[in-house]
Amino acid sequence: MTTEVEMSRMSWTDYAEAIATRDPAVLIPVGSVEQHGPHLPLATDCLIPEAIAKAAARRTGAIVAPTISYGYKSVPRCGGGQHFCGTTSVDAATLIGQLRDIVRELARHKVTKVSFVVGHMENLWFVTEACDLALREVKMLGLEAPRLMNVGYWEFLSKPTIEKAFDGTFPDWSLEHAGIMETSIMLHCHPELVKMERLTEHGPATLPVYDLWPYDTAQVPDTGVLNTAKGASAAKGKLFYDEYVQSFSDALVDAFGKSPSIR
Repeated sequence: MTTEVEMSRMSWTDYAEAIATRDPAVLIPVGSVEQHGPHLPLATDCLIPEAIAKAAARRTGAIVAPTISYGYKSVPRCGGGQHFCGTTSVDAATLIGQLRDIVRELARHKVTKVSFVVGHMENLWFVTEACDLALREVKMLGLEAPRLMNVGYWEFLSKPTIEKAFDGTFPDWSLEHAGIMETSIMLHCHPELVKMERLTEHGPATLPVYDLWPYDTAQVPDTGVLNTAKGASAAKGKLFYDEYVQSFSDALVDAFGKSPSIR
């Protein structure tokens, strides 16, 4: 039996055998190409959920499908906004259509359990819509509808861990864009891509609680970092990463039950 967890690296026969004999969950990271300050790569929202999904797959026997790399438009209050060079987004309908089609195809493969692992906050509601439309289409085609999970990976971090890592200075998840958590995990998983010398220290951005278009780009820090990442470390990244992997693995068992795919 193959120990490969990445669908894209498996032959179609190995993949078909795994689906038929182990009934594994298929995990789909859903990220974005978005600025994450001058110190993190544009693919941060892809690389983090991808790393978590692969680690959880090795624990649970799941298969990780190729990452959806382009996400919904960056919103100023949680991503800095669309005005940054490099941020490359798609319309909601484009994202929804792609995810719906993928679920339909996985159902055709006879996959019975699918989890979207979201790395870009703005994607969440559109993944929800894709799940709803996919189930409607799958049923119309007479295929067995898979069970679907949709979650932002950051939701798996416990309050004690947040308090320990942020020392009581945690703002909220929307302002953590390119902040301590993402920077720390990247230092743990992809240290070669992090440029800590480019960081500056500043407090959380002061942004309105509403969205307004056209939005005022002057309200967003020029760096695109909504709260300083000073204080990030690989040690904190390991703390975050280990908890994400464990909690997500547990969630897969809770959501999909124990099966031959759960070892």
